[in-house]
Order: sequence, then C-alpha cells, then structure tokens
Amino acid sequence: MEQLEKFLSEIGPVKAALIATTFTWLVTAAGASLVFFFSTVRRSVFDAMLGFTGGVMVAASFWSLLAPSIEHSEKLYPDFPWMPAAVGFLAGALFIFSLDKFMPHLHINFGDDESEGMKTKWHKTTLLLLAITLHNIPEGLAVGVLFGAASLGVGEHTTAAAIALAIGIGLQNFPEGLAVSMPLRRHGVGRFKSFWYGQLSAIVEPVAGVLGAYAVIHMEPVLPYALAFAAGAMIYVVVEEVIPETQRDKYTDVAVLGFIGGFVVMMILDVALG
Repeated sequence: MEQLEKFLSEIGPVKAALIATTFTWLVTAAGASLVFFFSTVRRSVFDAMLGFTGGVMVAASFWSLLAPSIEHSEKLYPDFPWMPAAVGFLAGALFIFSLDKFMPHLHINFGDDESEGMKTKWHKTTLLLLAITLHNIPEGLAVGVLFGAASLGVGEHTTAAAIALAIGIGLQNFPEGLAVSMPLRRHGVGRFKSFWYGQLSAIVEPVAGVLGAYAVIHMEPVLPYALAFAAGAMIYVVVEEVIPETQRDKYTDVAVLGFIGGFVVMMILDVALG
C-alpha cells in the first residue's frame, strides 16, 4: 500500500487519477464479464448489490468529499465555512438533475414505458447504457478531485484517502457492470455485446477523473466547491436512481442490508486507509 501511495504521489495527480479511474473502469468490466458465465442473477442478489452500491456512494459523499470540503472551507472562509460546501453540493445535484431531464435513459428495473429524459426512439440497450453512464460521471469526478486535492497538500487530503475512495468506487462498480450486461442478456442480446455495453458504461470515469484532477490543481480555490459538487452529484444519483431501483420488488429489506454493508465498507476504507 505504501509503495502504491508513493508511486501515485510521484507521477502527479492527473496521471494518478487516470490510473485510479481506469482501475474502477476495469472492475466494471469484471462485473460485466459475469454474463459469459451466467444467464441470470436472482433478484434478491441483484437488489442487495445495488443497495451496496448506494451505501458506498453515500458514505463516500460524506467521509471522502463533504467533510473535507467543510474542513478546507473553514480556513478559506472562516466567517462562512458552510458556503462552499452548500453551493458545491447544490450545483452537483442540479448538474445531474439537468442531465437526467434532458438525456434519454432507462433505469435498470423500470419498464420500457418508464424511460426518462427527452423522448426518443432509441433502443432499450442504449437507454440502459446511458442510465449507468450518468451514474458513473460523479464517481470518476470524485476520484479525480481527491487526487488533485492530495497533490496540493491541503488539510487532511492525502493520496491514501484518494486510493481508498478509488477502491470503494471500484467495489461498487462491479455490480454496476453486471447491472447493465445481465438485463441486456435477458432481452436476447448476445453475451459479448452485453459485456461490451456493460464495460462501456464506465468509460466516462477516466475522462471525468482526469478533468476533476486537472481543474483542482489549476484552480485551487475551487477545491471545496469541487469536492462538494461531486458529493451532491452522487447523492442525487443514489436518491433518484439507485434506491428506487431496489424498492420495486419484495426484496427491499435485503437491499437495505446491502446499503448498510456498502456504507460500512466505505467508511472503514476511508478511516483505515485515508
């Protein structure tokens, strides 16, 4: 772990963010690859995995993003330490809200007639892919912003904390890849094509990660806003997408336990490694 931290610190935040988010993308691909071995996954397992995803995202939003944002703001804005976190959090949520309203997409457990965004005749495959892609934008951004913060040596931001976040995001990306590939397989799409779309949903993470790191290191005053922005974006995704998807069958309690498990895992990662 120490060697990895040293290596990522030495190569610079942008390259470190690229490597970390490429890792999260590959974990998504690993989840999607299960379509080669299974034709279906029990709904209870699926809902538990989605719940786990939500738990990781909520824990990461606070432990890795919001709390550091507020801490940094206390030094920059001693009279209004809440302001950057509040503004950034609202901006992140509104950003995803805008994408959600305009980009056509279909959530995983929703019916064909429940697609959201602009009306389109796009195939269900494309709509499912876009839904998970929306999900992945704030995740990649969060990892990149944290690596950028670590490079500035501000407050408690460390490369270890950024690594912990990348590991947490990677863990919850595994079921995300499966969440795209398996429904496509159930609808008659071939195994390789299902896998391809599943891994493709996370290709946006390295892009968002690099942009996040680059923005922070070139505009240090934006750091507390950027941290809170990523948190607001992730919380919006959890409340608007992840949780509703786990509450549409009889396994709601299993999904809640998955959520609790994900939250605890991310909290432990952040405290132990960060």
